[in-house]
Amino acid sequence: MNRRESLKALGIGTLSATALLAGCKPDTESKSADTDVPVPTMGRQDNEIARDKALLGEKPFFDAREMATITILADLIIPKDAHSGSASDAKVPDFIEFIVKDEPQHQLPMKGGLRWLDVQCLNRYNNDFKDCTQQQQIELLNEIAYPFKAKPEMQSGVTFFNKIRDLTAIGFFTSKMGIEYLGYKGNTPGKWEGVPADVLKQYGLEGV
Repeated sequence: MNRRESLKALGIGTLSATALLAGCKPDTESKSADTDVPVPTMGRQDNEIARDKALLGEKPFFDAREMATITILADLIIPKDAHSGSASDAKVPDFIEFIVKDEPQHQLPMKGGLRWLDVQCLNRYNNDFKDCTQQQQIELLNEIAYPFKAKPEMQSGVTFFNKIRDLTAIGFFTSKMGIEYLGYKGNTPGKWEGVPADVLKQYGLEGV
């Protein structure tokens, strides 16, 4: 499945441009002492920068198995294509790890959703989600990726997948890679080259 097909099939296109581009600003960045994740600094208060660095320096919220699952999910939602890398290439899993620390209301739904996936896969395939084949993973995701088609008993999975899909899209499209993929240039000054020659001729002002 290519990038455009993936975004269309999974409903990413329904996210607002405001949500996707809210972070698309040319920031001056510094590196946290404990991580390689950049911390935006331009236009931000010192206490905000310090808080982000503190969050990045905290013990990871997700364990290795959960991060592996998040990485697989993110890359199934936004796979690598001919134009740019995948969600994990854009460090979306790191973004999700940061977000659940910054906005703790995501923690329980994310932990619960990841566990729900594993239980479903253990019952069906006798493996955790991350250890299933890609065909098995997609087979399960197809049952929760389309809310209006999902069975009532799959609603917990639908809710979880909606959340991780949105976080993946926001993380990717506000990354440097995602912004370049969108072709977003931001506010750039125009170049004045004078009144067009045909307009001057129309008003008899050529040569003036």
